[in-house]
Order: sequence, then structure tokens, then C-alpha cells
Amino acid sequence: MARPAQVPANKRRIPRQARAAETVEAILEATAQILEAGGLAALTTNAVAARAGVSIGTLYQYFDDKNAILLALARREMAATLGRLAREALPAAERSPEDRVRAAVRATLDAFRGRMRARKAVVQAILAQGLAVELVGPVASFMAGHRSAAMPNLTREQVFVLSRALMGTIRAAVMEEQPFLRSAAFEDELVRLALAYLGAVTAPSAAAR
Repeated sequence: MARPAQVPANKRRIPRQARAAETVEAILEATAQILEAGGLAALTTNAVAARAGVSIGTLYQYFDDKNAILLALARREMAATLGRLAREALPAAERSPEDRVRAAVRATLDAFRGRMRARKAVVQAILAQGLAVELVGPVASFMAGHRSAAMPNLTREQVFVLSRALMGTIRAAVMEEQPFLRSAAFEDELVRLALAYLGAVTAPSAAAR
């Protein structure tokens, strides 16, 4: 069956009204369900529209193709992660630097727990589109903009290294379907990595250089 004519990309509808937002959410949720059940091979715009309960024409009002849906899904998940990180960044004088680092690491890990097959498929799709910065850039920006006893004023180079070290390790665990992704031991090692790096770059000898 011929694919219906698509609306040009620059004329895609933006979901400003509640009903439109609900439609977009239904499309994203349907996409996640399909990915979890069958991976990227099962994902088509027709399948998404059917599961979401919308017409294919309605779907194309909001998304150019399935890659656009995957990107929107990745951005939704990243926004949720940043929300968790923002809550953990609130001042808490009674918490130790390790507790603050652990809370941030746990908030990031939580974004990759559950629906593992769907999350792996999204990561694969984003990397295939050459958009790896979508997975790491927001976290790096967050780290650069929030300071605490656990996250001192880092240079842009240090923010780059630390964010890529953490997110790269988590991403590798997702892509390799490592069973320890949900484990306390994995969380412990990520905390150890972050604390060791922060300790090294904030030590007096490092600060004097």
C-alpha cells in the first residue's frame, strides 16, 4: 500500500493542546511497547499507529518517520533523567559528597532500568543516526550548570571526560545487555569512578597546575 503523502518536516504539528500532547504520548508509548516486544526489526510507523490507536495520517502530522519517533522517545527519557538529577542537586548540607554522587549515579541508572530491549533499541537507533550527543550532551550540560560539594567547578574538559566516562560505561552495559546493570555492585563501581576522578581533579596538586 502506498505511503500517504507526508507533511513537510517544517510543517509538523507541535502538540500545544492537551489532546495533541496525549496523542504524541500514545505514539511514544506504543513505540516503546513495540521495541520491547520485538526490537527495531518490529518497528514500523504502521505498527506504531495501530498500537497507539491513531491513523497513520495523524502519526505523520507529528513525526516524519520512525527515526523521528525514536529521537523523540530518547529525548523524553533524557528529560525524565534530568528531572531526577535536578531533584538530587537540591541543597542538602547533611549529605556527604559520596551520597550526592551516588544519588546522581542512581538517578542516571534508573533511566536505563526497565524495558531493557526498548532502551537498547533506542540507543542503537540514535547512534546509527550519528546523534550520540543526544544521549550524553544533556547530562554534560547539567553537570556544567550545577555545582555542589560533590560536583565542584569543573573545566569543560573535565565535564566532558567525567560525563562520557559515566554515560559511556552505562551505555556499554545497555548495549551488551549486561545482567549487572541493575546491581548494587555496578552502581558502586560507577560511584567509585566518579569520586576518584573528582578527587584527582580537585586535589591541591591538581588545582595548582
